[in-house]
Amino acid sequence: MPKKIVLAYSGGLDTSVILKWLQNKYNCPVVTFTADIGQGDELSPIETKAKTLGVEEIFIEDLQEEFVREYVFPMFRANTLYEGSYLLGTAIARPLIAKRQIEIAKFVGADAVAHGATGKGNDQVRFELGYYANNPNIEVIAPWRDWEFVSRKDLIEYAKKNQITVPKDKMGEPPFSTDSNLLHTSSEGKLLEDPWIEPPEYVFSRTNSIENAPNKAEILTIAFKNGDPISVNEENLKPHKILAKLNSIAGNHGVGRIDIVENRFVGMKSRGVYETPGGTILLQARRAVESITLDKGEAHLKDEIMPKYAETIYNGLWFSSERLSMQNLIDSTQHNVNGEVKLKILKGNVIILGRKSKNSLYDNSLVSFDEVGDYNQKDAEGFIKINSIRLKKNDR
Repeated sequence: MPKKIVLAYSGGLDTSVILKWLQNKYNCPVVTFTADIGQGDELSPIETKAKTLGVEEIFIEDLQEEFVREYVFPMFRANTLYEGSYLLGTAIARPLIAKRQIEIAKFVGADAVAHGATGKGNDQVRFELGYYANNPNIEVIAPWRDWEFVSRKDLIEYAKKNQITVPKDKMGEPPFSTDSNLLHTSSEGKLLEDPWIEPPEYVFSRTNSIENAPNKAEILTIAFKNGDPISVNEENLKPHKILAKLNSIAGNHGVGRIDIVENRFVGMKSRGVYETPGGTILLQARRAVESITLDKGEAHLKDEIMPKYAETIYNGLWFSSERLSMQNLIDSTQHNVNGEVKLKILKGNVIILGRKSKNSLYDNSLVSFDEVGDYNQKDAEGFIKINSIRLKKNDR
């Protein structure tokens, strides 16, 4: 039996019920930890809710800067996409929360941690792998896998019995579930479970529709140093401020919506509707500056390992040796990824207008039809003939 538990607490119905359930079941102090990683207004009532439920040790910490600098930006250096389209907005947040939760457990003398992830999703894996990577001996409690409740109706009834405030929009079956941070907002479940049904407009909370986006384009310039953005429109900003600024610009212009069916780590397919406005701009801009600063071999090698790197993060293995090894390789290619990218943002589109760098490998004298340069076009004849040998011998 645990003597003290640290709960990852969002302040919502699920974790509020979990908090009371942990107190009742284990009869020990429960400490709450809430990470501010840019979810916005959701944070304001959390301390009051926790105090109302009898929590004496409450941790609410602003981790936005660390989140973007130490997690989002390193991931973006790989131009990371899971299954070709998902920018991993939920997956990349879990390692930081897990690490800090373990640190708080050590600080307060807790021997157990708990989370509110369900037994069908990826987050249970991500949280728990993060816990064990940072403390192999920690006890992990996952109420959704252990308790007697089988439906949201059960949770609401338990909440009423224990004087837990039930938000009005949760009195019935909720239309969908959401998760937000500075990088993205995800929506899934309930009315979104049928992949044929178009998500209604009210699902989207941080991006305009294409129809409601401005008709006038916005031009912006992003500067990079060692692979990371350092300024927007010549204004130097901290990492989380850069992402926040890009979110505002992109969201206004309807950039960053995707509707996908993904393969969960636990073995099932799920439909998710995601908004990653600033991240979508950042991905396009990074690839543009890399196109002139990376050698062909480096660029193609990065593209080859990226799917494995993305899957490693998606599966909750941020702290694994293979992720660290891939990160070291990726980061070694970024020393010359310096320069500026000019973009046009319009009606959901991110359009590259130009790119320049003091480390550019682009040689106009080589590619120009109007200059001879150091390239002898006659050399291409032998190159082509050598590469044609196996084709000429192919009788199929």
